[in-house]
Amino acid sequence: MPKKRLLEEIVQAPGRYYRVPVDVIRDRRFSDTERLAILEAWEKEMRAGSADPAQLESIGAAREEVVRRTTKGDQNV
Repeated sequence: MPKKRLLEEIVQAPGRYYRVPVDVIRDRRFSDTERLAILEAWEKEMRAGSADPAQLESIGAAREEVVRRTTKGDQNV
């Protein structure tokens, strides 16, 4: 499956592909920008349903980690 199509499918239902949000960070197939898209979609999905506060916190922490890494990389340029 092409990477673009895989990303589109994952964004539609992140919970089907990842057990926990930190797994998104560990997935080396995607860039940090793509990881953020996945985590944002997962958070949106959780908020639309009956969101578990601990799960939302975990998603938020994973997003912060990706943003931190992205910002750190931008400073090294």
